[in-house]
Amino acid sequence: MRLRNIQGSREAVAASAHVAHDPEKNRGKWKKVFGNSHPVHIEVGMGKGRFIMEMAARHPENNYIGIEMYDSVLLRALQKMEELQEKPANLLFIRMDARTLPEVFEKGEVERIYLNFSDPWPKDRHAKRRLTSRQFLERYDQILAPEGRVEFKTDNRELFEFSLEEAGEAGWTVLASTFDLHHDEELMRGNVMTEYEEKFSSMGNPIHKMIAAR
Repeated sequence: MRLRNIQGSREAVAASAHVAHDPEKNRGKWKKVFGNSHPVHIEVGMGKGRFIMEMAARHPENNYIGIEMYDSVLLRALQKMEELQEKPANLLFIRMDARTLPEVFEKGEVERIYLNFSDPWPKDRHAKRRLTSRQFLERYDQILAPEGRVEFKTDNRELFEFSLEEAGEAGWTVLASTFDLHHDEELMRGNVMTEYEEKFSSMGNPIHKMIAAR
């Protein structure tokens, strides 16, 4: 469920130094933006930002970019960022539509793409809007490095099964998958929970995870 529009959210996002504005201008230059040569990891549909903030804090050897389409949701992430005593220098946010990823990132510029508890778009006619659809996998293919990976987590079994099928149909290789992440010792190693993951797992819902490469 999306947050309701928050008055002033667009202006707050536009004024934030933590947001990369006009991101198309940085296409092919993201390492220069961060001022280092570290790998670039992105989360598409980051929500309130808990996952990517924790990843950035744990892994200073990587650069992280959180992508969110809605100003009101991104504002929540910015508020969380302001609450941090030490703000990670290896993290930026972008407000954008994920369909334009190839316009913002150059071919081979991204090492890892994280998709966490994405909107399932349950109606068949909306399948191409799912972030694990073959249409989005084609977009990821345009920006991922040769050894790049897509990591996807959800509690929605139908969406997960769809994602496994789409990866195969699109010619991707599923390197690892589980229908019960929290009882998979190997895939749980280094796992960072999102807000939704904590909520759904506390309700007893199994969490599914897939790691895919081309």
